[in-house]
Amino acid sequence: MESVLVVDDDLVAMRQQNIGRLFQQAHRAFSRQAVHKLRARGHAGLTLAHSLLLSNLDLDGTRITVLAGRAGITKQSMGQLVLDLEGHGYIARQPDPLDRRATSIRFTDLGRQFLRDAYAIKQEIEAEYTAILGAEGLQQLRAALQQIQQGSAPDSAESAALPEG
Repeated sequence: MESVLVVDDDLVAMRQQNIGRLFQQAHRAFSRQAVHKLRARGHAGLTLAHSLLLSNLDLDGTRITVLAGRAGITKQSMGQLVLDLEGHGYIARQPDPLDRRATSIRFTDLGRQFLRDAYAIKQEIEAEYTAILGAEGLQQLRAALQQIQQGSAPDSAESAALPEG
């Protein structure tokens, strides 16, 4: 088998232009900006890790196993996030209405206020993106991302059942 030598500068350029890496970096930039703005609104105890739970929690409650599957992490890791956010007052455990033996995680009033603040912040960030890309550019970006998402097959039943909002 013949090996191909690539100059280090080429490797750097290839890595920086990798579309997956660009998606990841854009997501991290959005998330860091959102967390910074959330902290400014009084949500001081939140981290990027907490978004794994908060972004996957249905308004009417979700079991830990489902949350873990949606987030792509272990039940134990999700359990730790539940403890953290429960301690901060954003979520609470309640008996699952469909199966009293199971526990459902639900937003508290503070958690619902977080959702309202997060939506307002999303709008602020989108306005900043509009200032960078223009209204048409942001609309094209959104359309392209949706087209990519629709063209990609889900890798599991859990990812197919992600919450829509």
